[in-house]
Amino acid sequence: MRADPGLDDAERGSAALEFIVVGLLMLVPLVYLIVALGLVQEQSLGAEAGARHLARAVSTATGVEDARDRADRVLAAVKDEYGLDDVDLALTCTPAGVACPSAGATLVVTVRTTVALPLVPPVLGLERIAVVPVEAIAAHRVSRFWGGE
Repeated sequence: MRADPGLDDAERGSAALEFIVVGLLMLVPLVYLIVALGLVQEQSLGAEAGARHLARAVSTATGVEDARDRADRVLAAVKDEYGLDDVDLALTCTPAGVACPSAGATLVVTVRTTVALPLVPPVLGLERIAVVPVEAIAAHRVSRFWGGE
């Protein structure tokens, strides 16, 4: 025995509409999250590569001018490769009190940058608030043949 087809006409076709609406409500934030995490990952890889390569380039240099030239070339290459825009760079040496860099010291390079979240409008300063800070630190022992003054 068949049920009367006129009883459930109000519910007919709504499953497809519900699937589309719920699918969009779930899909849009998921795609945004994937894009944002991809940007943060790219910048964090760039900061880490920059810190590591800068520490190695400066610590194996033969003098101050050589170290400065190497650091400029490495930083420019890393910025270009990973799309880093605003980079803060800090170099310190341990033990404390020694000239930086000096033979036998440990050079610590810190690279800081920020990642702007996508699609944030420049309204009410939201573009300054919606950033993710990224920091990478690398240490490398300075060559005993360092020739800096």
